[in-house]
Amino acid sequence: MSDSTYVALLRGINVGGHSVTMEHLRGLFEQLGLARVRSYIQTGNVFFDADGRETGVLRAEIERHLEQALGYAVPTCLRTVAQLAEVLALDPFQGIAVTPDVRLAVNFLAEPAGVPLTLPYRTPDGAFEVIGATRSEAFVVWHLQEGRPGKSWGLLERQFPVPTTSRFWHTTAKILAAAKEPPREARRTRRASS
Repeated sequence: MSDSTYVALLRGINVGGHSVTMEHLRGLFEQLGLARVRSYIQTGNVFFDADGRETGVLRAEIERHLEQALGYAVPTCLRTVAQLAEVLALDPFQGIAVTPDVRLAVNFLAEPAGVPLTLPYRTPDGAFEVIGATRSEAFVVWHLQEGRPGKSWGLLERQFPVPTTSRFWHTTAKILAAAKEPPREARRTRRASS
């Protein structure tokens, strides 16, 4: 893993009829000249190396290329591995237990814009509660209703000034761990030389 390893958190992959294989998705990133492209689970988490590219320009290139190739917009939230580690180190959900009725998630903003909400903020139906935020993330407690997410997610998303994508907190930790793993070829080379 290098200092230029990025995590692309993509919105709308394999939901709402927008199906794409991870192999095809990795290929689309490789077409942009990005190195060491890998993916994690089917929800659009892609890791790659990109030396010397400004993050905003890189994000615009990825979004433009994915829309041209897939036929629909794919808002992209880019973080370096170090930035994602900093988010997890904040530990914003300390003291909040996951139960059958509570889930913890982070909404990643596509660009630093701040969260213009008085915190804590809870949707009128009580389903979603934003308990904290940075300029690029919002930390959300889901209060399930009869075992299902509430119906006010769209209302919550409209509170953010830029596109977002959401990941459960435990999944975010797994994404970071996977992004830190060397590509399979590097792991095989390391084992062969030891």
